[in-house]
Amino acid sequence: MAKAATEIPVKEQNEKKTLIPYWVKIVTIFFLGWVAIYATRSVLNPVMDNIQTEFGLSTSTLGLISSIFFLGYAAMNVPAGMLGDKIGKKRVVVPGVILFGIFAALTGMMPTFFMFITMWAMVGIFQGFYYGPSYGLSSESIPPKHITVGSAIINSGMAFGISIGYFISSYTVGELGMSWRAPFYIIAIPVILIGLLMMWVIKEKRKTKAEHQAEVDSGEKVKLGDLFKNRNLVLSYIVIFTAIYAFFVVVTWMPYYLQHARGITGGSVAFIASLVPWAAIPGSILFSWIADRMGKRRPVLLVMMPLSIIAIISIVAFDSMWVLYASLIGYGIFGKISTNPVLVAVVADNAPKHAYSTSFGVYNFIGMCGSILAPYITGFLTDVTGSLNMGFYFAGFLLIIGTIAAAMIKEDNRPNVEGAATANN
Repeated sequence: MAKAATEIPVKEQNEKKTLIPYWVKIVTIFFLGWVAIYATRSVLNPVMDNIQTEFGLSTSTLGLISSIFFLGYAAMNVPAGMLGDKIGKKRVVVPGVILFGIFAALTGMMPTFFMFITMWAMVGIFQGFYYGPSYGLSSESIPPKHITVGSAIINSGMAFGISIGYFISSYTVGELGMSWRAPFYIIAIPVILIGLLMMWVIKEKRKTKAEHQAEVDSGEKVKLGDLFKNRNLVLSYIVIFTAIYAFFVVVTWMPYYLQHARGITGGSVAFIASLVPWAAIPGSILFSWIADRMGKRRPVLLVMMPLSIIAIISIVAFDSMWVLYASLIGYGIFGKISTNPVLVAVVADNAPKHAYSTSFGVYNFIGMCGSILAPYITGFLTDVTGSLNMGFYFAGFLLIIGTIAAAMIKEDNRPNVEGAATANN
């Protein structure tokens, strides 16, 4: 009997060794979450021309579709994070994913522009439930020695999602001749399935009342205004705003630009527009590694930012298709997707440790304000000038401001970095 009793724990231990580690499951499921988010967003872009024709829209009104979407998304980032901390992150993430999948399908059903844009805004609102709670769950689950690789894999879901969304719309509408509404129905199915998979995979650890009260008693309160007293945080917010603005000019308008300015149609639109996210994957890993090896962020930013300016201007400044390909690849390598991890490190170096979530919430909200403004302003400039080029040039101008802000970051004054001065700016 004693021998049998001792064998049970050994058997259980051997069984556990054969199972996939929970953190690997979390990385995988949140990778799929980003695929779902960006694939849903991206099905819109290749069919903007069809939507414009059906509803009789001006170019600026066409851009308003994405602006309203990202207004809903950005507005929910901070509230969703707070709600996740209060009622449980899983309870926020899972319904958010399922609901934005449902509203994506409803978007395709709407007979009028007002109803269409209302449903699309609801997709943005429920996508806003994802950012804070998902990163909270992954940060709690991934072992410290794997957190950089794990986070990089999760983030790479964006590139896959953009490509999938572009392909679904370009192929079904451009190649198969289906209605522009079809991609919204098609993408809803895997999104809802991913949401249900999250419900099954995610296991959230519940805090006891004693643990929660201990956090409250020991924690320090932070005011939002205090974050804007820190020089480096403010500069990082400026840089991410300009970077995200430029990124959403490219992501939102590239399919439309390829169709109207370059005469490219069908699956070729998806392939060319996808050069940016695919090039960003190795670029992001490389520059993050360099920044970590150097222990400094500013020198890396001062290489990436000017090169991203050259790339985004070159997209529209030259007629050569080879220059276009090189510019898109260059923007992917040096642009927002690669810049973001370096800027995240700047925030981590300087934010109050008791206010990391708030600091990153403000960082993401300010950055995503660029996604709200970029689609509409680019459409407006196109209506005024008769060309999309001015929208890309304006994005380049904002990146110049971002480069200046990056140059002003002081790396001898980082409170969370050993050896740096601890005085506050």
